[in-house]
Amino acid sequence: MPFLKRVGAALLDTNTRVGKPVSAFVDALNDKMGAGIRWLALVIVDALNDKMGAGIRWLALVMVLVGAGTAILRYSARGLELSLNLTPLGELQWYLFSLIFLLGAAYGLNHDVHVRVDVLYERFSKKARALIDLIGTLVFLIPFSLVMLYVSWPAVSNSFSIREMSPDPGGLPRWPIKIVILVSFVLLMLQGLSQIVKQIDILGGGDDESGTTEGSSGPPPEAAA
Repeated sequence: MPFLKRVGAALLDTNTRVGKPVSAFVDALNDKMGAGIRWLALVIVDALNDKMGAGIRWLALVMVLVGAGTAILRYSARGLELSLNLTPLGELQWYLFSLIFLLGAAYGLNHDVHVRVDVLYERFSKKARALIDLIGTLVFLIPFSLVMLYVSWPAVSNSFSIREMSPDPGGLPRWPIKIVILVSFVLLMLQGLSQIVKQIDILGGGDDESGTTEGSSGPPPEAAA
């Protein structure tokens, strides 16, 4: 759409009234980032969350096997008139799903595989999309992560202090999975900072081709397949 292209160009054109403050803001952020911050974001944070993603794939397999095993044991025990306490297996399956969801958020952000519900974003140029992502990360993602850490800390701290257990007979400890809530939002916030570095690099570059961006700004090859 020509209109959308004009809007994107206006936001990034340093000669327009809108583009000047945007450009000044991006330049200020770029000046604050040194080589050390870029290395930390693009190497350490991305590598850490990629390793989390690799581990999550195996957790998904384990979760399926636990669920299938639980179902087999339940119906076998019913047929053999045995009494089995399957609460630990049921809660283990729930814990594995929670780990996949919580620890996979940052990995999904890194590879841009979270669901986007929009009709305009893909029509913008690469720089315009980077600007939208930068604003969204600064205004929504980072503050949301900080708020979730703040509101989750009392419950997690209390659970850890009393070594909270499941209320069901034979259930698993609850405090370890609650600690993962804090870990997940720390990882998500760190990945958000890494995305800011990438978005500023795109905005500071000369290439502004339209279409899906490459690398970590677009879906990984296996996701696209």
